[in-house]
Amino acid sequence: MDYSAVEETFIDLSLRAGSLILDAFNAPEIETSWKDDGSPVTAADLAADELIREGLKQAFPGTLVVSEENSGSHAGSASRFFLVDPLDGTSGFRRRKTEFTVNIALIEDGIPVMGVVHAPAMGRHFCTDAGGKVVERSVDPEASSCRVVARHAVSGRNNSAVRVVASRALRSDSRMADFLKGIQVRNVEVMSSSIKFCLIAAHEADLYPRFGRTMEWDTAAGHAILRAVGGRLVRFDDRRVLEYGKPGFENPGFIAHAPGTVV
Repeated sequence: MDYSAVEETFIDLSLRAGSLILDAFNAPEIETSWKDDGSPVTAADLAADELIREGLKQAFPGTLVVSEENSGSHAGSASRFFLVDPLDGTSGFRRRKTEFTVNIALIEDGIPVMGVVHAPAMGRHFCTDAGGKVVERSVDPEASSCRVVARHAVSGRNNSAVRVVASRALRSDSRMADFLKGIQVRNVEVMSSSIKFCLIAAHEADLYPRFGRTMEWDTAAGHAILRAVGGRLVRFDDRRVLEYGKPGFENPGFIAHAPGTVV
């Protein structure tokens, strides 16, 4: 696999999808329908999904593309495949929250080796490059910039003044309070989507515990970003690194953290 081509394709598709989604976000009404499981899906989800899937298929013919919004792909299995969540944080998107993201990841042998997370309404874009670094791009047309995100230093374990990011859906979950006992928490910031992984990668947060059900497309791109700067995403039950390509693409509870944070 040509990682330089993957990087170029990820940047192009994520920015194009983000522009499409942002137009829908700023429209007077957000067109919404409902899936069989009762969760919302917007016209922007579906349009971005088609754009990304078709772009990946054209750039990398023969490579499996598994996407949240394409249920026919969920029976697929391969050692190398793309995982796509075209609009992570749909519920918040419908409420005009700005944290929604575009997520694309490349999985090889269960490992998220490359990923892009684009938060168009926040003006933030994180992508792994062909050399294994993470590059954050500002997508503000009046102040565009590009910087390499520094790897986290490997430090001694330290749970003082931990900055926690948490899901809106689980902010009052008793398991969260139980888990945080014994940790000196500086603050807890509640938000939707995979941008939480990127805040840890960018040294703006330290810990993201998640209980309950998520899917692999919710985490893969953010995991790739976090992994590239030395962070970890581990299962809550046994602290093993989360793997991808599991039957049904369902994740157990997990903990994403910066090095040095005791989990």
